[in-house]
Amino acid sequence: MLDGSLIPRFGRARRDPALAVLEGFHPLKHALRFDAELLEVVCRDPDELARLAQRLAPDVAERMCALARPIEPAVFSQLAPLAPATGVMSLAARPVSDPATLLAAERAAPAVLLEDPRDLGNMGACVRVSAGADAAAVLSTGSHDPWHPDALRGAAGLHFALPVCRLDSLQMLNARSGPLIALDPGGEPLDPAALDPRSILAFGTERYGLSDELSAIADARVSIPMRTGVSSLNLATSVAAVLFAWRLAQPAGQPSS
Repeated sequence: MLDGSLIPRFGRARRDPALAVLEGFHPLKHALRFDAELLEVVCRDPDELARLAQRLAPDVAERMCALARPIEPAVFSQLAPLAPATGVMSLAARPVSDPATLLAAERAAPAVLLEDPRDLGNMGACVRVSAGADAAAVLSTGSHDPWHPDALRGAAGLHFALPVCRLDSLQMLNARSGPLIALDPGGEPLDPAALDPRSILAFGTERYGLSDELSAIADARVSIPMRTGVSSLNLATSVAAVLFAWRLAQPAGQPSS
């Protein structure tokens, strides 16, 4: 493929619901660790990439360098609105996840539901902490694509570590296998040890919280204990607080499986 043809290819990929655009080193690192189907890896300087890989990800360095092909820096700089400083970009196939199947499945760990998240970087940060806590899945509603390149960058590519998909409507939650738990400042204080591992943990936006529609179908409302006078937490911080509190409450600090 000629270098110049990569510019429209990466541009189209940003709008293709079957593809994921990975901007930078860390998304590629995690894509390799979690067996993503990589379709294209390009770099600005293969020697620079090799040094970075050996220092930050020696476990996948050989595969990364074998996949990456060098292209002209002038072309590389046009593959994204802001070219990643680490000098590597990739295209991968999105894993196929069926939200109805995820909702109906018996789970050994909670799933996270983000209702109409507004900030793509924050959405990605929620995926990142959910992967770190070994959550079952991250689901979202609203107009934003959870696989948008900005969300992938915010997640450092950890979308490949767990199912991430969007619900068409809240009505899909009617088929859930476990309780729907709404995170709400007016709810009962969170008891991590009592949290059902099949739970779907619903988080609203920082400004508006959860919708009346979702709150009405929730099986319970819980709150994160906080210092008096502190009104809210960042969305990803809230997700991290609840998931890791649950994880640490499990025997030996591990989720049951």
